[in-house]
Amino acid sequence: MTAFGEREAAVYADQFEIYSGNANRDLARKIAHSVGMEPGQAEVFTFANENIFVRILDNVREKDVFLVQPTSRPVNQSIMELLIMIDAFKRASAGRITAVVPYYAYGRSDKKDQPRVPITARLIADMITVAGADRMLTMDLHQGQIQGFFNIPVDELTAVHILSRYFLDQKLDDCVVVTDLGFAKRARQFAELLDSPLAIVEKRRHGNLDRAEVINVIGEVRGRRAIIVDDEIDTAGTLIEITRALEREGVTEIHACATHGVLSDPAIERIAASNLAEVVVTDTIPLPPEKRIPRIKVLSVAPLIGEAIKRIHRGESVGALFGAEAAHTQEMLLWQDGLDPSDDDDGTGGPGDTDDVPLNASASAGA
Repeated sequence: MTAFGEREAAVYADQFEIYSGNANRDLARKIAHSVGMEPGQAEVFTFANENIFVRILDNVREKDVFLVQPTSRPVNQSIMELLIMIDAFKRASAGRITAVVPYYAYGRSDKKDQPRVPITARLIADMITVAGADRMLTMDLHQGQIQGFFNIPVDELTAVHILSRYFLDQKLDDCVVVTDLGFAKRARQFAELLDSPLAIVEKRRHGNLDRAEVINVIGEVRGRRAIIVDDEIDTAGTLIEITRALEREGVTEIHACATHGVLSDPAIERIAASNLAEVVVTDTIPLPPEKRIPRIKVLSVAPLIGEAIKRIHRGESVGALFGAEAAHTQEMLLWQDGLDPSDDDDGTGGPGDTDDVPLNASASAGA
């Protein structure tokens, strides 16, 4: 109220900052650029005795802090960096701390399926919560119920719309979407976006090995182009087994896509030696130069995460990105890091370009 008894208009202060550890600094930079800012400054390094040291170089008192740190290779170091940085922000009196974990490690250990084994996905959730995070923002968890392991709010994004837009722009005809039972719900949405039928692969995993045996392909795939979709590609053993099964069923051409390109050895060699036309992943996990073969295409999820960060900060709906505003989410593929393709005279900014695909979501988000 003013001195004259009149109600003052609300003042909106856009006080939020984006920081990152060492796991994927390039993604953090692109996310920050997508919302028109630079990443915050912090020192994160390891002493000779392998102890991690963190120092925040900015004043974050009462600010809304978003910490981008996928728990990717080296996994355990990335997790410790995330926890220590959360603690540093908490002790620096940050107003709210959101852990932005595009790739959530240990996601496969989400149940006790053998005697005397841990549920590590729950353990990591407890560690993030106890460290002091107030919220969690992630993308395509291995199983959606992992959200229930957290006692803090969790927003789970999906790359299904961006990946489907990529294949729509390829104008492939007579396609069938192929997945396993674990990713069937998201794959059905993917198939609906492509207006294609869905086929399910029944597989059996042998013990704790990174190897699965394809038992059966359920659905009509003969004479069609197949698009295999999953949440992650690790050693590519399962992917190659599915590819061989589809070849036996008479599929004419095979593409593959996944949100997380873990691509542990010997994944690159297996993909290069296969008959896969292409493998499309996102940049939730950084792909080192030695693994950037022509058959692998990388799409950026930076504008999607950037838009979600803005919505979380402003108290707006994140779910609308995949409901009423799903078309807007698909359009994010058209952005490049620092470049609006509509101004690109040589036409190289289209969805087939893989050099830092999207940027500035804020330019088209109605912000």
